[in-house]
Amino acid sequence: MGLLPARDVSVGLCCTGGCIGGVLGTGWVTQAEMAHTCRGTINLSTAHIDTEDSCNIVLSNGGRTYHLKANSEVERQRWVTALELAKAKAIRMRNNQSDDSGDEEPASQSDKSELHGTLKTLSSKLEDLSTCNDLIAKHGAALQRSLSELENLKLPAESGEKIKAVNERATLFRITSNAMINACRDFLDLAETHSRKWQRMLQYEREQRIRLEETIEQLAKQHNSLERACRGAPGLSSSSTGSVQSAKGEASDEDEETEYFDAMEDAPAFITVTADPKHHRYEPLSNQSSYNESTCKDLLPKKRRRTRIPDKPNYSLNLWSIMKNCIGKELSKIPMPVNFNEPLSMLQRLTEDLEYHELLDKAVKCESSTEQMCFVAAFSVSSYSTTVHRTAKPFNPLLGETYELDRLEEFGFRSLCEQVSHHPPAAAHHVYSKRGWTLWQEITIASKFRGKYLSIMPLGAIHLEFHSSGNHYVWRKVTSTVHNIIVGKLWIDQSGEIEIVNHKSKDKCQLKFTPYSYFSRDVPRKVTGVVSDADGKAHYVMSGTWDEKMECSKIVQSSHGSTSTEGKQKTVYQTLSPKVLWKKYPLPENAENMYFFSDLALTLNEPEERVAPTDSRLRPDQRLMESGRWDEANVEKQRLEEKQRAVRRRREAEAPLSRVSSRTGKDYEGYIPLWFERKVDAVTGELICVYKGGYWEAKDKQDWSTCPDIF
Repeated sequence: MGLLPARDVSVGLCCTGGCIGGVLGTGWVTQAEMAHTCRGTINLSTAHIDTEDSCNIVLSNGGRTYHLKANSEVERQRWVTALELAKAKAIRMRNNQSDDSGDEEPASQSDKSELHGTLKTLSSKLEDLSTCNDLIAKHGAALQRSLSELENLKLPAESGEKIKAVNERATLFRITSNAMINACRDFLDLAETHSRKWQRMLQYEREQRIRLEETIEQLAKQHNSLERACRGAPGLSSSSTGSVQSAKGEASDEDEETEYFDAMEDAPAFITVTADPKHHRYEPLSNQSSYNESTCKDLLPKKRRRTRIPDKPNYSLNLWSIMKNCIGKELSKIPMPVNFNEPLSMLQRLTEDLEYHELLDKAVKCESSTEQMCFVAAFSVSSYSTTVHRTAKPFNPLLGETYELDRLEEFGFRSLCEQVSHHPPAAAHHVYSKRGWTLWQEITIASKFRGKYLSIMPLGAIHLEFHSSGNHYVWRKVTSTVHNIIVGKLWIDQSGEIEIVNHKSKDKCQLKFTPYSYFSRDVPRKVTGVVSDADGKAHYVMSGTWDEKMECSKIVQSSHGSTSTEGKQKTVYQTLSPKVLWKKYPLPENAENMYFFSDLALTLNEPEERVAPTDSRLRPDQRLMESGRWDEANVEKQRLEEKQRAVRRRREAEAPLSRVSSRTGKDYEGYIPLWFERKVDAVTGELICVYKGGYWEAKDKQDWSTCPDIF
């Protein structure tokens, strides 16, 4: 007879020589083994185990009885013990499964009563808070009606302003109290949901600790008995012991050059290769005369980038203290604390679009323009993968702030961003890759607050040109929506359509980002699209999700299908097996405590030498926040914003004096970007900021004399 694992909570009755003793040494059997030799099964958790005589065992359950015979009394006793232990384990597993379903309460009666008492008290307090909230809402509504009536009366301007301020305070107070009640209710629901799980985890840890203590005690006893046996062994004198130690020492000397490691999951990282002096990677400089400069650069080790940042502090946020400062102020002038931010600027977040730059490197090698379009489409979707858990807002760049990402030696590209406008906020971006492509864009952010959610609409076109083919792609970003602004857990969705156009070959790709719907059966964050040529013939189908992966399937045949509810005729595509173009990299370990940054994001704010004095890495409030010094960061943030306002006021004051230049007769242009210039784009006809050159040359010379003092 063999035993099934406890998770099957049953025992399989197998025939081996007509008795149970024949399989005593086999232990547990598998389901596959049961399929060949099993005579039946009994549920151990409800089975009755009995003994008839010196060698027989009786198993009974639900009218089914099995008589088992052992070869000897010793074997019978061992099997009875094994069956009882397995039965106890099966009962414990059944109880745990019942707990998982949520139908059973914690096993301990004292824990059960204490938990119920706590939850009852919390529920009572929540009811009190709800009553207070109802009263606040009732009287608050009456107060607002009265204040509104007063506003409509003809009162002095000063009195009207005071009434308006009081009205705003009443509104904000109602919102805050409602948010507090909802937060309390969420907390109570969470405590009630997880209480059983916490009890089970605590009980399990206690049992594990007891088992570990018992095991250690047994090992200690065995160790002592072995030592006594060793001392009492005949012929083992002190001289022989010394010779053994000497032999051990000699063996140790012989193995000095051999290094051993424990087996680990990351075994490849521990593979040791003995260096051969004849083939050493680095030779003395005198022996490298035949090497050219590129060979020497290839031999140099890659720069090690950081893989973590300080954990995010657990700062509490007083919502009311922020909201009371908002009364009577414009949204753009509200000093928002860094508690809502992540330690990156918008320029750095824009640079994160290059996380999967290798897609464009692969696109360079494509033979057909439609196949190349598939990689460009996958690249356009990949830029959203970093937004899934990133609900914190980046720092708004100061006017004239820049950010460079020089990965020319590592990945073949270098990137430059500059904040070229403050009202409205706009950033210009230029990327050059020596592997055959150039990307540029100017992005302006427009946002609308809808009460429960915030819509963020990036305005501006993204341009991508491949050097060898001259294929020029243009597309625009979709709308990002941040949900649960007032109450609840923040979450982000992407929705809308992207049309990518190759202005040379006239190929197109239509991508649709399906908005999340609670009632939809579609996969969340779904993206679909079709790649077609200049004649409108479809060549590839794109499918996937914007947070995970994108695939393309080559179309073999297309046909018209049924008509949709909107009256449009559906097209059915017959395709080959899909090919994965892009798959999201896993987040680094401990990402939840590091703002959910990706491996690239962790390196973006890493201090670096020789960058411009306007670079985001040198921004003091952002640096303080990353270090966990949030109070100091808030002080610095206000100082920088006030400094920027003072510069703007001075510029506006000088504008009337310089409205018309006596020399040129041209209108005053206001702020002029340092590394970019405004031009009419030949493809779209739009006025766009494009890179005019000079930055990387200034970096080589370390001549930053033209940079403004913004920090």
